[in-house]
Amino acid sequence: MAKSPANQTSPSRPYEILFHMVIGKWISQALGTIVEIGVPDQLAKGARRCSDVAREARVSEDGLYRLLRALASVGLFAESADRRFKLTGMGQLLRSDHSESLAGYARFTAHDIKWRPWGQLGYSVKTGMPAFDHVFNTSIFEHLSRNPEVAAVFDAAMTSISATEARATSDAYDFKGVEVLMDVAGGHGLLLATVLRSHKAMRGVLIDLPRVAAGATATFARAGITGRVRIESGDFFKELPSGADAIIMKHILHDWDDDSATRILQTCHRALGPRGKVLIVDPVVPLGNAPHYGKLLDLEMLVLTPRGRERTKAEFARLLCGAGFRLSRVIATQSPLSIVEAVKA
Repeated sequence: MAKSPANQTSPSRPYEILFHMVIGKWISQALGTIVEIGVPDQLAKGARRCSDVAREARVSEDGLYRLLRALASVGLFAESADRRFKLTGMGQLLRSDHSESLAGYARFTAHDIKWRPWGQLGYSVKTGMPAFDHVFNTSIFEHLSRNPEVAAVFDAAMTSISATEARATSDAYDFKGVEVLMDVAGGHGLLLATVLRSHKAMRGVLIDLPRVAAGATATFARAGITGRVRIESGDFFKELPSGADAIIMKHILHDWDDDSATRILQTCHRALGPRGKVLIVDPVVPLGNAPHYGKLLDLEMLVLTPRGRERTKAEFARLLCGAGFRLSRVIATQSPLSIVEAVKA
């Protein structure tokens, strides 16, 4: 059994850093499990005894105590007398009702749909093919379409991270002149709702698969924009409705290889008027050795998606050119994502 850095004699800082990278999977699985059990929501109103939480959740008191103690050691919970635990400020983000909740994404990260394919990362590195298909004998999108309960976990994860990304996108881009904004594969509509709430004269169109788009109705009702947006189902490989001044896509093109992404962009090109814009909201991978979220997310695309990938600015420019667009600028946001703006060439 490996010793922790704390048990080593005068461990060097690089050793400590690397060791905690190596054991990072312990924390990911612990986070997903605590959310799955529902503990953060049980502690929303304050500290509770572990025994009471375990009884309500119908889990082992000993197992839950050890899980909570471990997560308290990384700053998510705080233990006091009588094995009472409460959420810390950071731990509050694991509540499902928090405005910046990461609960859905934590659960997704520890779920079989993601955990098992990541265990086969070596397969993807050796073959260049998605480990997901290798493990489940089908693509991730086919798997989601056949398993509604798994799709619900995936959809909740995307909504979980979307709140912060949506605000950052809306704040970073000047939507002046955009009267109709079409969100392609917009999921439960959080991005579109966020933009429309900040731009009172704008109207919106949400395009997604019927099972996904159905969840957008409640989002638009909560935002008070139901009368300004319409929901349509569609296939972005074939045809999109016309009439929008701009098309926005967040975390969409990175799911696909260059040929497939080009086809999506060509469909957008046909739907837009001569002055129409396409806004791609994805990480833009920087050159060099600087740390960047997109460089690690790119491995997720390698493992899970149909040969999807994160792209550099030059790669986006080539992709857009092949679909009849010209990259006009890249706009940073207060998130790891950037907005790649393109106009018809």
